[in-house]
Amino acid sequence: MRIQTRLITLILGSAMLAFTGCMALNADTIGKDCTFKGVPLKGKVKVVDSFPDFKVKVVDSFPDLKVKTVDSFPDDCGEWKFVDSFPDFKIKFVTSFPDFKIKMVDSFPGVP
Repeated sequence: MRIQTRLITLILGSAMLAFTGCMALNADTIGKDCTFKGVPLKGKVKVVDSFPDFKVKVVDSFPDLKVKTVDSFPDDCGEWKFVDSFPDFKIKFVTSFPDFKIKMVDSFPGVP
Protein backbone atom coordinates (compact mmCIF):
# COMPACT_ATOMS: atom_id res chain seq x y z
CA MET A 1 0.00 0.00 0.00
CA ARG A 2 2.76 2.47 0.89
CA ILE A 3 4.63 1.67 -2.31
CA GLN A 4 1.50 2.31 -4.39
CA THR A 5 0.86 5.63 -2.63
CA ARG A 6 4.46 6.73 -3.19
CA LEU A 7 4.31 5.65 -6.82
CA ILE A 8 1.09 7.60 -7.41
CA THR A 9 2.58 10.66 -5.68
CA LEU A 10 5.71 10.37 -7.82
CA ILE A 11 3.70 10.08 -11.06
CA LEU A 12 1.43 13.03 -10.19
CA GLY A 13 4.41 15.14 -9.12
CA SER A 14 6.23 14.36 -12.38
CA ALA A 15 3.14 15.22 -14.43
CA MET A 16 2.74 18.57 -12.64
CA LEU A 17 6.43 19.37 -13.13
CA ALA A 18 6.21 18.55 -16.85
CA PHE A 19 3.09 20.70 -17.23
CA THR A 20 4.76 23.63 -15.45
CA GLY A 21 7.81 23.28 -17.71
CA CYS A 22 5.61 23.37 -20.81
CA MET A 23 3.85 26.50 -19.57
CA ALA A 24 7.22 28.21 -19.07
CA LEU A 25 8.29 27.31 -22.60
CA ASN A 26 5.10 28.78 -24.04
CA ALA A 27 5.37 32.06 -22.15
CA ASP A 28 5.60 35.17 -24.29
CA THR A 29 9.20 36.12 -23.68
CA ILE A 30 12.02 37.32 -25.88
CA GLY A 31 14.07 34.33 -26.90
CA LYS A 32 17.84 34.09 -26.79
CA ASP A 33 17.67 34.27 -30.60
CA CYS A 34 16.25 37.82 -30.19
CA THR A 35 12.77 37.01 -31.47
CA PHE A 36 9.34 37.63 -30.01
CA LYS A 37 6.47 35.58 -31.40
CA GLY A 38 8.74 34.64 -34.29
CA VAL A 39 9.62 38.24 -35.24
CA PRO A 40 13.31 39.23 -35.07
CA LEU A 41 13.65 42.30 -32.83
CA LYS A 42 16.02 44.17 -35.09
CA GLY A 43 15.55 46.29 -38.16
CA LYS A 44 13.21 49.06 -39.22
CA VAL A 45 10.52 50.00 -36.69
CA LYS A 46 7.48 52.22 -37.08
CA VAL A 47 5.77 53.77 -34.05
CA VAL A 48 1.98 53.69 -34.43
CA ASP A 49 -1.08 54.54 -32.36
CA SER A 50 -3.24 51.66 -33.59
CA PHE A 51 -2.78 48.12 -34.80
CA PRO A 52 0.77 47.60 -33.53
CA ASP A 53 2.58 44.29 -33.79
CA PHE A 54 3.84 44.78 -30.22
CA LYS A 55 3.05 47.01 -27.24
CA VAL A 56 6.29 48.25 -25.65
CA LYS A 57 7.02 49.92 -22.34
CA VAL A 58 10.24 51.92 -21.86
CA VAL A 59 11.84 51.22 -18.47
CA ASP A 60 15.05 52.13 -16.67
CA SER A 61 15.65 48.77 -15.02
CA PHE A 62 14.96 45.09 -15.67
CA PRO A 63 14.23 45.36 -19.42
CA ASP A 64 13.44 42.39 -21.62
CA LEU A 65 15.49 43.99 -24.43
CA LYS A 66 18.10 46.74 -24.63
CA VAL A 67 17.50 48.90 -27.72
CA LYS A 68 20.00 51.09 -29.53
CA THR A 69 18.73 53.56 -32.13
CA VAL A 70 20.84 53.51 -35.30
CA ASP A 71 20.75 55.53 -38.52
CA SER A 72 21.78 52.72 -40.83
CA PHE A 73 22.20 48.95 -40.95
CA PRO A 74 20.04 47.78 -38.04
CA ASP A 75 21.34 44.23 -38.44
CA ASP A 76 22.04 43.13 -34.86
CA CYS A 77 19.74 42.21 -31.99
CA GLY A 78 18.22 45.31 -30.41
CA GLU A 79 19.34 47.71 -33.13
CA TRP A 80 16.32 49.66 -34.32
CA LYS A 81 16.01 52.26 -37.06
CA PHE A 82 12.80 54.26 -36.67
CA VAL A 83 11.07 54.78 -40.03
CA ASP A 84 7.79 56.12 -41.40
CA SER A 85 7.34 53.54 -44.15
CA PHE A 86 8.15 49.92 -44.93
CA PRO A 87 8.85 48.78 -41.36
CA ASP A 88 9.89 45.28 -40.36
CA PHE A 89 7.46 45.59 -37.44
CA LYS A 90 5.28 48.20 -35.72
CA ILE A 91 5.22 49.15 -32.05
CA LYS A 92 3.06 51.23 -29.75
CA PHE A 93 4.52 52.78 -26.62
CA VAL A 94 2.34 51.99 -23.58
CA THR A 95 2.55 52.52 -19.83
CA SER A 96 0.74 49.35 -18.80
CA PHE A 97 0.24 45.81 -20.06
CA PRO A 98 3.17 45.73 -22.53
CA ASP A 99 4.15 42.73 -24.58
CA PHE A 100 7.74 43.39 -23.50
CA LYS A 101 9.84 46.10 -21.83
CA ILE A 102 12.79 47.91 -23.41
CA LYS A 103 15.59 50.13 -22.18
CA MET A 104 17.09 52.63 -24.57
CA VAL A 105 20.90 52.36 -24.55
CA ASP A 106 23.87 53.93 -26.35
CA SER A 107 25.88 50.71 -26.47
CA PHE A 108 25.55 46.95 -26.06
CA PRO A 109 21.99 46.40 -27.33
CA GLY A 110 20.33 43.02 -27.18
CA VAL A 111 18.87 40.55 -24.72
CA PRO A 112 20.27 41.21 -21.22
